[in-house]
Amino acid sequence: MDPTQLSRELREAHTPDLHRRRWIIGLSLLGAAMGQVVTLYQTGIIRRLPDPPLNIFDSSRVDASEYGYKRLNTPDAVMMVVSYGATAWLAAAGGKDRASTLPLLPVMMGLKILGDAATAVELGREEWRENKALCAYCQVATLASLASIPLAFPETRRALANLLGRRG
Repeated sequence: MDPTQLSRELREAHTPDLHRRRWIIGLSLLGAAMGQVVTLYQTGIIRRLPDPPLNIFDSSRVDASEYGYKRLNTPDAVMMVVSYGATAWLAAAGGKDRASTLPLLPVMMGLKILGDAATAVELGREEWRENKALCAYCQVATLASLASIPLAFPETRRALANLLGRRG
């Protein structure tokens, strides 16, 4: 697609799919922002993570535990930032009619969002099992992932139908 046309469509077009994609982008960037805050803590830039006044949250303890550093020899929040960034990228890529012109993009976005949500739920279970506490920031990101599923569904379904040769 011509970059000028893509710029115009992404910024100015008003379609149901673009409206939902904009929400997915915002929710993905919220997830990335939560990961950025936790990364600041996990790398020693800030000393503690403030929590809501509920006993189930102890973000500092959870994110300093073995749980937060056991994958790929890196703080897990850095991976969270990259992952949510990739989801935002998939939501932002392509023009307003990408379900018909580039159907792999919405299908990949839908699968990525399902993967994000499944991963976030499983990590939340693991977080609780290992620490008997939750990271509030991680749970905000989990909610963002879960909220993205119904937003992605219509475009993903139509794109899949187009890939399979059916009318979407």
